[in-house]
Amino acid sequence: MKKVGFIGWRGMVGSVLIKRMIDELDFDNFDSHFFSTSQAGQKNPEWNINFKNKLLIDAFDIQELSKMDIIMTCQGGDYTDKVFSKLRATGWDGHWVDAASTLRMEKNSVIVLDPLNQSSIDSSYDAGIKNWIGGNCTVSLMLLAIHGLLKEDLVEWVSSMTYQAASGAGANNMRELLSQMGQIYSSVSDDLNQKNSNILDIDSKALALMNSDKFQKNNFKVPLAGNLIPWIDEDLKNGQSREEWKGQSETNKILNSSFNSIKVDGLCVRIATMRSHCQALTIKLKKSIPIEAINERISNGNQWVKLIPNEKESSINLLSPAEVSGKLDIAVGRVRKLDIDKNCISLFTVGDQLLWGASEPIRRMLNILVRKGNG
Repeated sequence: MKKVGFIGWRGMVGSVLIKRMIDELDFDNFDSHFFSTSQAGQKNPEWNINFKNKLLIDAFDIQELSKMDIIMTCQGGDYTDKVFSKLRATGWDGHWVDAASTLRMEKNSVIVLDPLNQSSIDSSYDAGIKNWIGGNCTVSLMLLAIHGLLKEDLVEWVSSMTYQAASGAGANNMRELLSQMGQIYSSVSDDLNQKNSNILDIDSKALALMNSDKFQKNNFKVPLAGNLIPWIDEDLKNGQSREEWKGQSETNKILNSSFNSIKVDGLCVRIATMRSHCQALTIKLKKSIPIEAINERISNGNQWVKLIPNEKESSINLLSPAEVSGKLDIAVGRVRKLDIDKNCISLFTVGDQLLWGASEPIRRMLNILVRKGNG
């Protein structure tokens, strides 16, 4: 059996990944070894009998890492920076599967999203590529949502306005959002319980707290609860954030030879939801087709797309993070033609940032490598 080493399996993305692997019985297909950056020598997790009597291995031990056929890491970019080059320098020729962005745009790496780019994965594997990287969360979710339009080469360009959950920033940021919500409520709870209290006075009190030094904002640096943050990731000094830059660059690396390239741009915004990213897409089609045909193509894009009728009740109940979180579904709704151009359509899509946005593509890639290696 192939030896697979896991790093970063306790973190947020890693935990979701492991749960999916347990649910799908993936661990039956290879010999698992668990590494730790801080708890080497301690007891292994006991998800199945194969792990019994094993201890956690030092995740910085290059010699131990080099014994693996495949390494799966959700530890983050800093770990990749410290370990990847050192490991390759030893002559290690195994497969590296990584959720971090560090290696995404390298020439000898493939951004994996197999429902769209299985052919690129296959040809790259045959060509000897061994670095398989999970894509940006909003890019992967967007491409799955419009897969049906891409398959028929209907898309000229996309303007993506993203509404990204706290989960995209990490576990500590999710905790901070909840703490901020609690602080705001606690500051006005007595007033809320008084039937005749003035809502404008309550609002002023909440705003005063949010803008004070007492408000918890160690991670986001500004309030997110009761607010939004109109910038995600580093400033590229050209008016664009790195998160926005990823939209076009990663999209077209994923599409590669499987689809024609498209232009993608827009704004990325952090909103006060816990989990699952939303995107409002304006799409310029290459030709005008009836809205019924557009809906049919979107719905038939892949098995995970769930088309929501463009009506109020369906939209507010089914097209939201609260409905989608924890599911593999990619909800797509609000599909309509826009008055600004006969070839322009809008749609709104929601997908779980921790599933198809992060863990699921690399989980599937691991299984592809195991099947190919055993074939």
